[in-house]
Amino acid sequence: MTDTTTLTSASAPAAPTAPTTPIASTLRANHEATPATIAPAQFRALMSTFPTGVAVVTTGGPEDPPRGLTVSSVSSVSLDPPTLLVCLNRSSRTLESVLERRTFAVNLLHAGARSAATLFASGDPHRFDAVEWANSAEFGGPHLVRDAHAVADCRVSRTLRVGDHEVIFGEIFRVEQDRPEDVDPLLYGMRTFASWPAAAA
Repeated sequence: MTDTTTLTSASAPAAPTAPTTPIASTLRANHEATPATIAPAQFRALMSTFPTGVAVVTTGGPEDPPRGLTVSSVSSVSLDPPTLLVCLNRSSRTLESVLERRTFAVNLLHAGARSAATLFASGDPHRFDAVEWANSAEFGGPHLVRDAHAVADCRVSRTLRVGDHEVIFGEIFRVEQDRPEDVDPLLYGMRTFASWPAAAA
């Protein structure tokens, strides 16, 4: 408890004060104490415990060479306007084509499409020869006819460079979708593919 007489008495000696630290020094010390970033292997191990859906992002017009790759980094962003985001490696030729055309399609894969997910993750230059797909001037990119239970056609609304990836924000202008109650989505987690569990239905 504070002794109030020391606050009012003119004869009382002043209470000792703790030495002050300049703000700049404090900020510098805090900055220097910030731990280094974790290793990529640690980050992969962390994110492997967070199962996600699986999609193939495609791009290219009807007269263009089709491009596409498997991603699990898909997220909704906004309802109005309807916007999602995908994260693409900056070394990807698919990203190069997306940035050039400014449109792309997000093919959400069903549980029976594990082979397509593996194929489009492999970098096989002939991957489109091994799947059934369709394209049109109305699409954002090729649609995987047999492997996708839903497709969102998007136009690029903005991009953001983060490390070795580019975050692509896509405003959805067209959707093709099967009946949701009839679909078992493909999932990826713990470094393996899995089906949506029947118990969760």
